[in-house]
Amino acid sequence: MSGYAGVHGKGAVSLMDILESVRANKNFQKAGALGIFIGVVRGETLDGKKVEKMELEAYEEKANESLKSICDDLRKREGIIDAQIHHLLGEFNVGEDLVYVVIAGVHRNNVFSALEEAVERYKKEAPIFKKEYRIEKEGTRKSLWISEG
Repeated sequence: MSGYAGVHGKGAVSLMDILESVRANKNFQKAGALGIFIGVVRGETLDGKKVEKMELEAYEEKANESLKSICDDLRKREGIIDAQIHHLLGEFNVGEDLVYVVIAGVHRNNVFSALEEAVERYKKEAPIFKKEYRIEKEGTRKSLWISEG
């Protein structure tokens, strides 16, 4: 795994890799909390349509810049020891992991707010594109690019 933020092909990074990297931070002994967000492929749309799979692509250079910038901003906050965002790209089945966000902080209160900000910001700022393959209510198959939800 290279760096503390970025987009990666499916299978190129694991949550365990990221946790090892966070624990290797020279200031980790100050940590009192780790917060982890794992985004997964939802098997049903918010309006009840069945999702079969999802495909993710990115404007990789800009996505890497965005994710790094978010992590850099969060690392400057008082009480934050480390911030990492790793978004996966490729084809994913329902239930598979898509993104890992890990925040290490001095106290849980530092971690919760930073974790929420990291998730909300990457969804708005990183050019990552999702194509959803679904079965419509009448049984037809359809694929479409979707916005965050």
